[in-house]
Amino acid sequence: MTERLLVPFDGSPLAERALERVAEKHSDAHVTLLYVVDPVGVVYEAEARGLPDAETWHERATDEAEETLADAAATLADAGCEVETAVETGRPSREILAAVEDRDIDHVVMGSHGRSGVSRLLLGSTAERVLRRSPVPVTIVR
Repeated sequence: MTERLLVPFDGSPLAERALERVAEKHSDAHVTLLYVVDPVGVVYEAEARGLPDAETWHERATDEAEETLADAAATLADAGCEVETAVETGRPSREILAAVEDRDIDHVVMGSHGRSGVSRLLLGSTAERVLRRSPVPVTIVR
């Protein structure tokens, strides 16, 4: 039976390392790459870039997520993995844990932190929440 992996992926350096680990160690797996658009994170990024247009921020964030996932999916496909991608919006830990249940995942592989700054603190706590609450094994890549 093919192992079903979930890789939460945001394009950060540690997410890239998690991706590399999956490509090296799980090349025969079915992998779901999940990008979670966090509305709270958008507020922090908006301060640096200027406030986003309330009607288009989600569309822009989703487009960026899909581009990020496309590159990651190509890397895994080249390694021999069967890959699907998903973009969800919400609190990252909740969306990751929901994906574990909804997609019948066997194993989660994720980076210990995501993006830098305040988002890094939030995503660091995301890894901890997933590790503590996941009903399946979780590998945290540093």
